[in-house]
Amino acid sequence: MTAVYKEDQEDWLTVCLKYLLFVFNFLFWMGGAAVLGVGIWTVVEKSDYLSLLASSTFAVSAYILILAGSLVVVTGFLGCCAVIREQRSCLSTYFFFLLLIFLIELVAGVLAYVYYQRLSEELKQHLNQTMTENYAQPGKEMITSAVDRLQQDFKCCGSNNYEDWLQSVYVLSTQAENRVVPDSCCKTVTLLCGRRNHPSNIYKVEGGCITKLEQFLADHLLIIGAVGIGVACLQLAGALLTACFIYLLYKEEEEDFGAL
Repeated sequence: MTAVYKEDQEDWLTVCLKYLLFVFNFLFWMGGAAVLGVGIWTVVEKSDYLSLLASSTFAVSAYILILAGSLVVVTGFLGCCAVIREQRSCLSTYFFFLLLIFLIELVAGVLAYVYYQRLSEELKQHLNQTMTENYAQPGKEMITSAVDRLQQDFKCCGSNNYEDWLQSVYVLSTQAENRVVPDSCCKTVTLLCGRRNHPSNIYKVEGGCITKLEQFLADHLLIIGAVGIGVACLQLAGALLTACFIYLLYKEEEEDFGAL
């Protein structure tokens, strides 16, 4: 009687774990879609700003999330097949991929957090130099476009203020045509509008573009970090469920073999 009860209990646990893993796979796919979406959104929509950063850590974190999100799509399908078939070899492979993706997303989350801590110092050291030395220079079209978009999107002018442009390579050259700031500093952009630095004509935001960009990047790094670490924790839970399911299947196989 005790043996029968124990066998029924193990069968019940196996069925419960099987359905739990199905639910997990659904959440897994949802989490993977979120990871993939955040990664692609960061790279595609905000790629202009990446050229203004001295470090590639921000971009690397986003690319890692894209890799992890792509793996989730494949692994989620593998997980469903493994659970349906109840094959220990497939489940073991699924378990391995869960741990791999867990580590990848954890790395992305940690990188985002570490970069978040030193973001302000990096911008203070490099942003003004990047803007004033590279704007409108040959071969620096990407940076020029990024600066123009930055100043228009955030309604700012110069790294710290509009005076940063006065000693820039661009303004000191004949190419500027007597402009004191780039035209993208203007509230209404027209040709040669950068010749007047009056507050009615250009943006004079306290803290300049550096404050705006720092806040923008900090918000995105928090999203990358939160999504990466959050989904990594979900995967760890899935790995534990899978390990329990593998163990129960192993015990059932042992009992079936012993009965023979």
